[in-house]
Amino acid sequence: MRLRHPTVYRPLVDLATMEDRHIIITYNLDRATIHELCAQLEPDLMSAFRHPTGISPLVQVLSVHHFLASSSFQTTVAMASGISQPMFSNVLSRVLSALLKHMCSYIIFPQVEDLLTVKGGSLYYSPKKVCQIFVACCMLHNLALRRQVPFLQEDGPDVGLVAAVEPVDSEEEEAEEEDIDNRNNIIMQYFQ
Repeated sequence: MRLRHPTVYRPLVDLATMEDRHIIITYNLDRATIHELCAQLEPDLMSAFRHPTGISPLVQVLSVHHFLASSSFQTTVAMASGISQPMFSNVLSRVLSALLKHMCSYIIFPQVEDLLTVKGGSLYYSPKKVCQIFVACCMLHNLALRRQVPFLQEDGPDVGLVAAVEPVDSEEEEAEEEDIDNRNNIIMQYFQ
């Protein structure tokens, strides 16, 4: 006969016990903005909370924001939030869907198709999920800008929009400067 191990529940993430600076570093939003966003998304997230193993809307929003702000893996963020990875996967879909319902309040999409280019990498999600994640990141970026939340880094100095990187040679330097100028122009025009 196999012995059953007791289920161990990790403590859920709790905004009330976190310092303000740690909240901004972890979620790229301040405490008041997170509560405001939770109130806006709560109607869409409450159905999952009523489930017997339900997670509060606040924990759902915090988990997804940590994931979006950290570019980490689902398992890592789920552990930090106190939920399982499969549960986090469900929460991610639920919160992204809720955020997408409000995207027109936060984003004005550019009409020119070739403004943004890809310079390599690989996708870990379906194109549809990548689009949802991108739109959610844009919304959260705009929300942080509207609320004037500073961009804080865990290690190193606090920075503004884009920190320039020192290029190796003059051709790369010109291309890099042009890329940074284009990126800053896009950010200023469409995301503020």
